[in-house]
Amino acid sequence: MIGRLNHVAIAVPDLDTAVAQYKNVLGATVTDPVDQPDHGVTVVFVELPNTKIEFLYPLGDKSPILNFLEKNPAGGIHHICYEVDDILAARDKLVSEGARILGDGEPKNGAHDKPVLFLHPKDFCGTLVELEQA
Repeated sequence: MIGRLNHVAIAVPDLDTAVAQYKNVLGATVTDPVDQPDHGVTVVFVELPNTKIEFLYPLGDKSPILNFLEKNPAGGIHHICYEVDDILAARDKLVSEGARILGDGEPKNGAHDKPVLFLHPKDFCGTLVELEQA
């Protein structure tokens, strides 16, 4: 069901510092920040030849990233994202297998303006998994 690894998301306490480290120290290509109000984050992508790194920075007082950063003040890996061909078919298959979909179970548009769903970390080895329709 899952395809390519789309990205690994890292929650960061300081977006400017994270961008500078990857751009200046590692020599990476880094996108401009984009606010994602529906998800409560500002995102920046580090573009790699085979995938991307997504920096997540809290946007607003109700950002889900705030809780993560309270527990992990230095930041850290927040989730991994896999591509799927058909997000609704993937959701239905996962639910039939007993996996839990976070939220209301309906896809929302993610940072790439494509439908995404998040899967409960307790069902996937303690890892928050995002599915994105390719």
